[in-house]
Amino acid sequence: MSIRPDEKNTTSGHRVTEPKPVPDFVAGPTLAGKSLAVLRVVTGFVFLWAFLDKLFGLGYATPAKGAWISGGSPTKGFLSSVHVGPFESMFHSWAGTWWADWLFMLGLGAIGIAVIAGIGLRLSAVAGSLMMLMMWAAEWPFAQSMSTGEATHSTNPIIDYHIIYALILIVLAAAAAGNTWGLGRRWADAVGDRKWLR
Repeated sequence: MSIRPDEKNTTSGHRVTEPKPVPDFVAGPTLAGKSLAVLRVVTGFVFLWAFLDKLFGLGYATPAKGAWISGGSPTKGFLSSVHVGPFESMFHSWAGTWWADWLFMLGLGAIGIAVIAGIGLRLSAVAGSLMMLMMWAAEWPFAQSMSTGEATHSTNPIIDYHIIYALILIVLAAAAAGNTWGLGRRWADAVGDRKWLR
């Protein structure tokens, strides 16, 4: 009698079927792993580009005179122009404060670098999702008109690009997307049992 590799005899004569190992679909150079790696790198670059543009004033969203290294504020323009939603006054009070500028820039830079490298994806997912949720709340897509009376031109009252970015970060962390074309495995070895750092 031959026994299949996934079956073993026990002393009682009954066959015990061992569970098959769960495949790590991003472990190797699979299509899924490569696809998630590309998504990871381009998503990280979205954050890193925003950081660089606001830091140096590259002339895209931030003019040279508004660069952070030239004394500009990365949060003042956006937060002071919030004219919608229940948090309008809160965002106005945060606009241009030193702590908001530092937290925002550190978040953008750290999330961008970590996601591109494939390390700390769980922390990046939490920090990035929180940042995106706050920016979503600042734009408050539920509203059809601003406190100034102008139309918001909101295209979807619930899901916008901030929610999409947050979901992408969560998926990348859940799928261990740093393992393909990234430093995810080395980072996991370095942090050991502290899984929240992966």
